Amino acid sequence: MSLAYIFPGQGSQYPGMGKDLVENFPAARTDFEEVDEALGFPISRLCFDGPAETLQLTENTQPAILSVSVAVLRAMKTEGFPQPEYVAGHSLGEYSALVATGALNLADAVRTVRARGRYMQEAVAPGRGAMAAVMGMSLSEIEKVCEEARQGQVCAPANINSSNQVVIAGNTEAIDRAIELLKEKGAKRVVKLNVSAPFHCALMMPAQERLAADLEALSLDDLRIPLVSNVDAVEITRALDARDSLVRQVSSPVRWLESVELLISKGVDTFVEVGPGKVLSGLMRQISREVRSLNVEDSSSLKSTGASLGSSQV
Repeated sequence: MSLAYIFPGQGSQYPGMGKDLVENFPAARTDFEEVDEALGFPISRLCFDGPAETLQLTENTQPAILSVSVAVLRAMKTEGFPQPEYVAGHSLGEYSALVATGALNLADAVRTVRARGRYMQEAVAPGRGAMAAVMGMSLSEIEKVCEEARQGQVCAPANINSSNQVVIAGNTEAIDRAIELLKEKGAKRVVKLNVSAPFHCALMMPAQERLAADLEALSLDDLRIPLVSNVDAVEITRALDARDSLVRQVSSPVRWLESVELLISKGVDTFVEVGPGKVLSGLMRQISREVRSLNVEDSSSLKSTGASLGSSQV
């Protein structure tokens, strides 16, 4: 077995996430105590009890998902889960992955992603940006439609999630034009997303510039486990490369399909989604049916996935 841990990004949050872990694993409880202290407010309560509307605010969502992902990871470690050969994370999930590699400490990570969420929210005025998910059309065709819809505005692929799902982002008017064109040109399905900002496109450059200053001051170590980065879909182990990737990913598309394909080409045959939800597990089924995809988000899934992996204490 060759194993990779993959960490979810924004969109995987839900009220109640992490609560079961804290009730059953002291390591998870310690995680949330650290996070609450680092942020100066009880984000643990927001994870456990909501409300959903507050949890969905980007500056809350990002540290919340990271906190739960690392709590899951710590619980897995205490239960004897095997060390992965590789890690990767979808957008925000790259921070969780870097904590897993030992390159970034938890307190610094949650403070940074909270600021990241605020910068991304503030980069574009409400209503000025949009995102849409496109199913059943090739990336090259989607890129052509985006070019046609642009008309001097921003419209481009933002998340290349699988061969069947690409998310586009940009100015609201350009995205609306693209949606109509995509439907006309035969996309199987196009859904405008309920998001607060157009992530991973050129409109995020103001956020990227603000975050770059924070990341420059952040202490990062070299990675003990290789990470496949979103922005280039390449394996990295140096702190310098990790920092550069975190900066550029804000305005660059998430190359998730290529990242997973690279891991498979390196022999990874088992992927474990570490954190809330099963979004990445669903994408994995679209990318390859030849590999095993598991997830851990609570006590039940920890037990079943541990049994599948043959972990010593589960």
